[in-house]
Amino acid sequence: MKYSKEEVLQYVQEDDVKFIRLAFCDVFGKQKNISIMPDELLRAFEYGIAFDASAIAGFGDETYSDLLLHPDPQTLMLLPWRPEHGKVVRMFSSVSYPDGTPFACDTRSLLKRAIEDAKAAGYTFSFGAEQEFYLFTLDENGNPTKQPYDHAGYMDIAPDDRGENIRREICLTLEQMGIRPESSHHEEGPGQNEIDFRYSDALTAADNALTFQTIVKTVARSNGLYADFSAKPLEHAPGNGFHINMSVKPDKGSENLCYMIAGILDKVEEMTAFLNPTKESYQRFGVSKAPGYVSWSSENRSQLVRIPAAVGEYRRAELRSPDPTANPYLAFTLMIYAGLYGISHKLDLPKAANFNLYKADASILAQYKKLPSDLHTACNLAASSDFIKQYIPAAILEMYCNQ
Repeated sequence: MKYSKEEVLQYVQEDDVKFIRLAFCDVFGKQKNISIMPDELLRAFEYGIAFDASAIAGFGDETYSDLLLHPDPQTLMLLPWRPEHGKVVRMFSSVSYPDGTPFACDTRSLLKRAIEDAKAAGYTFSFGAEQEFYLFTLDENGNPTKQPYDHAGYMDIAPDDRGENIRREICLTLEQMGIRPESSHHEEGPGQNEIDFRYSDALTAADNALTFQTIVKTVARSNGLYADFSAKPLEHAPGNGFHINMSVKPDKGSENLCYMIAGILDKVEEMTAFLNPTKESYQRFGVSKAPGYVSWSSENRSQLVRIPAAVGEYRRAELRSPDPTANPYLAFTLMIYAGLYGISHKLDLPKAANFNLYKADASILAQYKKLPSDLHTACNLAASSDFIKQYIPAAILEMYCNQ
């Protein structure tokens, strides 16, 4: 449910809300927040709440460190793991300079602009997220270990799958917060899990992807475990993927879907530094169902882009290269613009790679472009890309390429 400012003020007053978290994220997608008391909420809506941005990644230095948070009432959510009496709620916020000018490195605002640009061109994009994570035990001091919570395999069940009740608690918490999980299961790696979301509009999907990681980590910790969303938590086990499902409307006879996919394939190498922003991200590529080449096919999980088996409103394309360290606002922003590029230029899809790339001969693989092999290569491609420079502020590009 999406709320108005007036409804939020009424809810806070009538339902024993004592703390309001104003949430945002740094340029790498790490969630931050400031908690305010109910008496400050009207001021937050009207003027914003100031904070010191100098210690936030990508938000500047001490010279001009004051920025303002402006809560979005439509994103109000109760945090069900907090006390029932003296409730805690959360709203995502936009970021501005003191004079009201939007802050250039507010990645949520970048996605909102992409959505508006798509709307002006006559298109609406929807996204569905699939994020994988590992559950590890804690040591006697409460610090994370690399000891998996179980050693179950793909879609195993209890008692081998010890994460079953953890996923159940996560899904129920998501439902309490108005987020609709679609499915959940044990993944291939020891202690590895996946929970998938029903598709939604781009901004809601990005907000939910960020919220999801917070919920998983919170539920895991309450059960004496650590949830790890890094790209490659265990050297000899599958990495964590952030598979992103994307569709477009209108899609006349799947024509625009094909153009959209072609646009993403055309721009994906330049986008990769933002889809896979850590050195470990590149250890995933080419193994354990993670793609290594720029290719597409239907239903084929060895491809960069696949079109899952679905009909009607559920027909979509799945990009399989991103990992959960990506900032979802930046990932979705770039995917929208790449999709629009493909649609506006009516790009033809290359021939489908209807074979297993993991088992293909070297002579066949030589016909396909490879994804960047490391972060340095990906950053060079991004830094020299006119496409990236058009849609990603220079300060964010500098942060990603000079870590």
